[in-house]
Amino acid sequence: MLAMTNDPSVELLRTISDVLDIRAVFPRVAEIANHVLPHDCLELVCHDRYDRVTLQARSTDAFPEFQQLTMAGEDEFQVVGDLRKSRLQVEHVDPPDFVDRVVAAGYRSLLNVRRRARGQVTLAFFSKRPDAYDQSDVPTANRIADYLALAVSHEQVAEEDRQRAEAGVRAERLDARVRSVAEGRDRKSGSGQPIGQSAAWRDVLKRTMQVASTETTVFLQGESGTGKEVLARFIHRTSPRHAKPFVAINCAALPETLLESELFGYERGAFTGAQLAKPGQIELASGGVLFLDEVSEMSPSAQAKFLRVLQEREFLRLGGTRLQKANVRVIAATNRDLREAVERGTFREDLYYRLQVFDIRIPPLRDRLGDIPLLAEGFLHDLGRSTGMRATDLTREAREALLAYDWPGNVRELQNVLERATILCEGGPITPHHLSLPSPSTPPASSTDLSAVERRTIDQVLRETDWNKSKAASRLGLTRTQLYVRIRKHDLQRPAVPASPVSPLCPA
Repeated sequence: MLAMTNDPSVELLRTISDVLDIRAVFPRVAEIANHVLPHDCLELVCHDRYDRVTLQARSTDAFPEFQQLTMAGEDEFQVVGDLRKSRLQVEHVDPPDFVDRVVAAGYRSLLNVRRRARGQVTLAFFSKRPDAYDQSDVPTANRIADYLALAVSHEQVAEEDRQRAEAGVRAERLDARVRSVAEGRDRKSGSGQPIGQSAAWRDVLKRTMQVASTETTVFLQGESGTGKEVLARFIHRTSPRHAKPFVAINCAALPETLLESELFGYERGAFTGAQLAKPGQIELASGGVLFLDEVSEMSPSAQAKFLRVLQEREFLRLGGTRLQKANVRVIAATNRDLREAVERGTFREDLYYRLQVFDIRIPPLRDRLGDIPLLAEGFLHDLGRSTGMRATDLTREAREALLAYDWPGNVRELQNVLERATILCEGGPITPHHLSLPSPSTPPASSTDLSAVERRTIDQVLRETDWNKSKAASRLGLTRTQLYVRIRKHDLQRPAVPASPVSPLCPA
């Protein structure tokens, strides 16, 4: 065989220099290489470090297609004199009969070389003549492969630079969007817009925007009143599902049996009183987002059924036999430590991992006090717009009072305080008197203390009414549903009635 001359080398270098897609000039590369290593097909395949095909080019269409071809062994070359007798040694090939197809297409011999270039570059010369190549041709093939490997490396570097540049642009756009949302400049839906400039809140917004455009399940964790539903609705508005429904259901506000019928729906006759079939919230949210608030309060039975929704994207109505498709994106939220609930055995571990694909922890307002002035401005603007009045101002003393308060009820409490103050001030500036907040010298009772008082009160009333929930709810000024929620919240259980001793004259 001919050794590579200077002229073909120069011509080859000229052809591939400054090329950012080797496939565009590969027919010309094969034509030049044919002067020094005659072939009927020249094949170039590049793999990345994970053995994935990143580039593939060939000089002719009259050659069998393949999806994956990885040569066997550590040898940097292979010479096959006759493919009908000595088979090509491969580790992975798709389709499996690729070599048979090559032979059927008339190809008989092969020279294959491998070079390293940010992965692996494989160059194969196929000829329709038996014994067209021998080991003396390997240096020439290697030289051609080196030129191509260099061109591929340049191409890969250019592509990586392009991807980095695009990633930088995306990051800048994301940061600009975060700033815009955090400062409330693109307010589209009143108090439903997440606002805040603190580092903690901007981190929340950044993670929210990163996941919004995907179909990933989102898990929001934060204290009551921190704005979990606001974030869930924001994800829905900025997602591809924004034109479809957003359906919210509070798992803590419904008794166990009612929660399942609300979630999954029911068929006629599924239980007493089910005169007509009714679709559940999963069906009503079809194509959109299903927001499960206080998911930690979901009953074990509902947990098992909802796990199927996440795993198989299907479910059964209560009393039904026909599987329903669940085309929903799930956003779950809780104000409790769900990992702790798993350890206690009150929440399924497999469902926990299904829900916590992408978790966002929302900081309490006391950890982002710097956001209070901007939040207050936004709430007052919304209140003025909803009442048709000019937005009310805060005095300097009122602002200081807002910043000095601990906000156990978080953002929701701030909104309620400002709404009440707006009514009390009757159009004038809001003063500390209108806010009705405890002074810093007399801090309010902690939420833990209030919770303990509530638990003792409810437990006492339940005992006094012999656990008659209707009577207990009436005495406490609650609805039955609210009482059920608090019973579960405080893990209250009716004392067990001691078993009566069995008389020897009255066998059990």
